[in-house]
Amino acid sequence: MSRWLKFVIFHYLCSHYNSLRQFIQHLSIMLGRSTNVVILAISAMLATLLIGCSKPQRPYITIETESLGTFLQMTLPASHPQEQIEQIITEVDSLAKASMSIFHPESLLSRINRNETNVADSHIVRNIEIAKRFYELSGGTYDITIKPLTDALGFGRDKQIRSVNIDSLLEFVGYEKISVDGNTIVKSDPRVQIDLNSIAKGYTVDLMATRLEELGMTDYMVCIGGEIRCKGHNARGSRWSIGIETPYDGNMSGQSFEKIIYLEDCAVATSGNYRRFYLTEDGRKVAHTIDPRTGESVISELLSATVVAPTCAEADAAATMFMSLGSAAAPLAQRCATEYGWSYYFIYADGDDYRIECSEDFL
Repeated sequence: MSRWLKFVIFHYLCSHYNSLRQFIQHLSIMLGRSTNVVILAISAMLATLLIGCSKPQRPYITIETESLGTFLQMTLPASHPQEQIEQIITEVDSLAKASMSIFHPESLLSRINRNETNVADSHIVRNIEIAKRFYELSGGTYDITIKPLTDALGFGRDKQIRSVNIDSLLEFVGYEKISVDGNTIVKSDPRVQIDLNSIAKGYTVDLMATRLEELGMTDYMVCIGGEIRCKGHNARGSRWSIGIETPYDGNMSGQSFEKIIYLEDCAVATSGNYRRFYLTEDGRKVAHTIDPRTGESVISELLSATVVAPTCAEADAAATMFMSLGSAAAPLAQRCATEYGWSYYFIYADGDDYRIECSEDFL
């Protein structure tokens, strides 16, 4: 008997429960057997049908390596040679570093920041377009021209804290100081510099996901430094399980989670100030999230912001945007959940404990 036929018979029996019960009673009388014996026999048949119709579990592989200076993990069915998947990782990582990295001095973005060229590639142009949307959504708290401030506060390539007048740096910070004409980057001031770190990692995840889908992959999970895009199901045939870390200072282990969420066909990113920070001599915490309007590090009760969106570039930028808004992030998150279908999970400090604000699907 074919699997399709077994499937049809099984669902027919399940949808005609009352008729089946009467049939069992009549069959018991005809066979001179107890009803329980007949039920056991039919149950055995149904179990056989279930086993016969169940989808066999495919073998999956997990590749762990580095990308963009952080960890990369990719899990997917072993339907293609691992060497082919690793080649995709290498190619996309090299492309992203050569284009959008501020940590590689010879990248195209670094050369644009040094005014050695004003011609961008399609990846930089696309990231600037995405950034405009979040700059406008946030009212200016999300801004990719923040690089002079991140450098000054010690979060740039050399990680050196500079003693500078922050007010003087603010003169050439502001998204309105750049524009794109085709592939040409136009700056109103040559000192304006662009930092795409809040988008580029998620964007690179999207590039890798696109390459996998071009191979016909319908099940995968790609993670670069905690920015994740997933599609289909895991090796168990279930949705992908993603952990939201407990945001205590210095949580680098990835072993302490506040919540586990289950996703498919979407992306998720988390931003927080519990990893990239330092303390000044007087004990003041300086975190990598910076308000471009004031030049100051954003320290608030909002400890981490997790966003689920269709693409990882969106989720990455949105999570950073909400952290830049601090304790005022929730109203905008609610609006974005309604208008764009995003989900969010915010963890706030609440005395010695945590307080959660989240979209309804995470309740």
